Amino acid sequence: MYTIGHAARLTGVPSATIRAWERRYGLVRPVRTEGGYRLYDEQGLQLLRAMGALVAAGWSPSQAAEHLRSDVTSDGDPQNAPWDAYLVTDERDDSGETAHAPATDDAADRDASGAWDVTALARGAAELDPVAIDEAITTAFAAGPLEEVVEVWLMPALEMLGAQWRAGRVDVAGEHVVSATVHRRLAIELDAVTPGAGGPRVAVGLPRGAQHELGILAFSVMLRRAGVDVLYLGADLPAQHWVRVVQQQRPAAVVIGTPTPTDVLSTRETVAALRAVDPVLRVHVGGGAQFEVGQGAVTLGHSVATAAHNLALALGRAAS
Repeated sequence: MYTIGHAARLTGVPSATIRAWERRYGLVRPVRTEGGYRLYDEQGLQLLRAMGALVAAGWSPSQAAEHLRSDVTSDGDPQNAPWDAYLVTDERDDSGETAHAPATDDAADRDASGAWDVTALARGAAELDPVAIDEAITTAFAAGPLEEVVEVWLMPALEMLGAQWRAGRVDVAGEHVVSATVHRRLAIELDAVTPGAGGPRVAVGLPRGAQHELGILAFSVMLRRAGVDVLYLGADLPAQHWVRVVQQQRPAAVVIGTPTPTDVLSTRETVAALRAVDPVLRVHVGGGAQFEVGQGAVTLGHSVATAAHNLALALGRAAS
């Protein structure tokens, strides 16, 4: 059995999307622990992967759910359902793990203009079309509250872009154009929020060698909007410079992004260095490889908006 965070990692479907699909379509029914936590079995993971692949291929979530529901045999036994036809099983990342196409929430259904089209960034990257990329971002960011845009559209769209890059359908140039455009927009959103005055400061950034900055930057925007004074440090910050920041700024907490497995060792190096100078400092980790870090660092989970809200609450700075 798998927790919702583990299920999200294994299927490529964000936790918020899994919860939305359960609520709206009832396709996956997790077991609940006494404490109310969701647990998923292998059958549930297969359904989530299949639905994610269908949505990534252009199906609406409601159509995908109905189609998969019809594949269950008449006696209710799902074992013979042909879900394997929808699973992405031939794309593997550098770690050898299968890369599944991510999915997004059914919120797309509410906007016929395509504001929630999670394929838009990957298409623009494949066609090396900066105008289309910029239009997709502008349209999506104007379609709802920023927290919802980031959670429902931006993060799944970036996950899809990564999957298309690993599959060779998007080249490095296209990925760089998207990254630069998204980075500019998130930087604007970060600067648009006045840092929380008089409250605890949180230093946020990436460890030595880590370059995939968009997830941690999106988190920083969410955290500042939640009322926290965010000191954003950016990418590729060696451990000794993290230590200098902590010694000079005395933040209440630090958040270290660990986007890929290759970033785990440098994150551990940074955590160890910070613990050496301040054993009681709150050290949090986020990103795709956060659960591999260990060393007592607190994982934030894969929902950037939820993680930001929860950290703000823990610091007593959550905006009302």
